[in-house]
Parts: sequence; structure tokens; C-alpha cells
Amino acid sequence: MFVDSHCHLNFPELSENIQSVRQLMHDEKVGHALCISVTLDKFPEVLGLAEQYENFYASVGVHPDYENIQEPTVEELVKLANHPKVVAIGETGLDYFRLTGDLEWQRERFRTHIRAAIITQKPVVIHTRKAVGDTLSIMREEGVERAGGVLHCFTESLEMALAAIEMGFYISFSGIVTFKNALELKEVAKQIPLERMLIETDSPYLAPMPFRGKTNQPAYVKYVAQEIANLRGISVEEVAKVTTANFFKLFKHTKQLGAVCS
Repeated sequence: MFVDSHCHLNFPELSENIQSVRQLMHDEKVGHALCISVTLDKFPEVLGLAEQYENFYASVGVHPDYENIQEPTVEELVKLANHPKVVAIGETGLDYFRLTGDLEWQRERFRTHIRAAIITQKPVVIHTRKAVGDTLSIMREEGVERAGGVLHCFTESLEMALAAIEMGFYISFSGIVTFKNALELKEVAKQIPLERMLIETDSPYLAPMPFRGKTNQPAYVKYVAQEIANLRGISVEEVAKVTTANFFKLFKHTKQLGAVCS
């Protein structure tokens, strides 16, 4: 069984076809999915999916790319996370690729999420892009290891991955690892401990080969697993087994179901 550790099922590309999305998950043995929040105003949609379907879970947070929107407070995040189907804080982090200028607001938002994660004892889902130094510094300064978490859709260096792993973090790979030109990322996937790895789709974006350029969905996470298996010279069943176990170890408020839901 596979688990999609990061997807956006409330986005219209997927929510409007949720039953077919779920059917294909069933067909491809993708048993669970973590639906990720990116803004507070859309959080009710994310939570609604998790409440409606037993094998869906939710996070609560505000993505670093969204400027001039409702800014979360520690207290608000803690309150919203006090729900049995909310298993993580985020996604949060730093993105110096899409935004430039004075990004202190982004760094403060990141700190807010880490503090809420520590209070709730729910792991933090971190987005980081072209911000290695500040991301690691803030993680260390805020004592993020007290909450744990994952660097999702990882695209940075092996050195960053290992630094995060030292803080008790997991590294999650998306469909990008299947792209032919992602040579450095493939090397990271080969070298980090399998016991610290998750797989995801980040759907509806970043569809893996052979679906690149099309709408992504949780069922396609098996292609991420297959690429990792090929890179490491192991079976896809082993990748599925270990990454699924890792998911339930990290997101300890989840419950692994005995069978794949349809």
C-alpha cells in the first residue's frame, strides 16, 4: 500500500472529480492521503474532506507564497489543529524563488508555525525553495526537533537533507524525482536513509513521468515510489512498505486502516 503524504485535494482540479480520484486511489492501492492547507480561508474545505473520508487527513497552515492575506497567529493555529483529523501544521516555510524583496514577514510566519507545532506536538510540513540557510537557521533557532516534521517536495542538496534529518526530519519526494533532468535530486533519493523518506504527489501539480504536464493526483504516487526503487535497486514493494510506515510514525495522530477505502 502507498500513502500520498502531501496533496491539495480541495483544489478544483481534484475536488470536482473527487469520487473518480478516490476510485483510482483504490485501484492503485493508495490507501491514505494528507490534504494540505495553504490559506486559512480555504482550511474548512481541507478539513471537510478529511471529515468526510476516513482515509483522508488534514493539515492547517499558510503557504509562504501568499502575501497580504490573513496572517495566522500561534493561538489560531493551535485552536484549528485541535481536531482529530488535523495531523500536521503547515505547509509553511520559505520561498526565495517566487518572491523577492523584504521577506521578513515570511520568516516570521515560518516561526509562528513552528511554535504552534511544538505546542500541539503535531509535525510541521515545510516548503523550502532557494532558502537553504535561513530555513535551517530558523529550524534550529526555534527548536523544531521538538515537533518533528518533513521537508516536502524536496529539491535541494544532499547536505540540506542530511542537516534536516539530524533534526529528526523526514524528506519527501514528489514527481520531480522522475524527471530526466533531476540528476542531483535522484542522487539525494539514492543516498538518504529509506527510513527517513516519504513520497507525495503535491497534486494537482508536478505529475510524474509518464504523466508530466497533466493534472496530477494521489494515485500517481506509485510512480514516485517506482523511480526511487529503480534508483536504489530495491523493489517498489519495499519502498511502499517503508514509506507508508514512516508516514504513520511521523503523523502519529493518523490511524492506518485495515483495507484501502474506495
